[in-house]
Amino acid sequence: MFQVRIHGRGGQGVVSAAEMLSVAAFDEGRFSQAFPSFGSERMGAPVMAFCRIDDREIRLREPVLSPDALIIQDPTLLQQVDVFEGLARNGYILINSSRGFDELGIGDFVSKFRPEHLATVPATEIALSHVGRPLPNAALLGAFAAISGQLRFESVAAAIRARFPGRTGEANVAAAREAHDAVTKLAVANHA
Repeated sequence: MFQVRIHGRGGQGVVSAAEMLSVAAFDEGRFSQAFPSFGSERMGAPVMAFCRIDDREIRLREPVLSPDALIIQDPTLLQQVDVFEGLARNGYILINSSRGFDELGIGDFVSKFRPEHLATVPATEIALSHVGRPLPNAALLGAFAAISGQLRFESVAAAIRARFPGRTGEANVAAAREAHDAVTKLAVANHA
């Protein structure tokens, strides 16, 4: 089973991101589940959502305590919440930021992880350029597909289109594609 924990703030599309990941996995013929965890339910408050993907039926219903991947939609949470709790050393870390891990103040921490499992992506800026709103979730899903290899980009794009039909969906798919390509190029550069 592959477990993903998404951290963000209310209004950033954290719950929608987990749901779209789940739909993408389901469209690939896999079992999946997505669900949120709310603290104080208000705009800007820290929010977590979870997604599980497996080739067998998923019976677990509790929050993801030992994620295989973290998607951090708001880098300000790095200083406020223990977002890395439970993440194994072979886990994936994807952060919405135009800054690198050293600039974010976590370079020493992430040095213990496999470099090909780490990426920062300016998802908010990418979303602004394609969607016109600072909603990083779709862009991060494209980046997640690239870094983790758990889902095909086409499945992620289909889930985004199902969630946001029409022009909004196509704009979000374009944002996801740009982030996916950026992470793919980073991976190629790291292996060169």
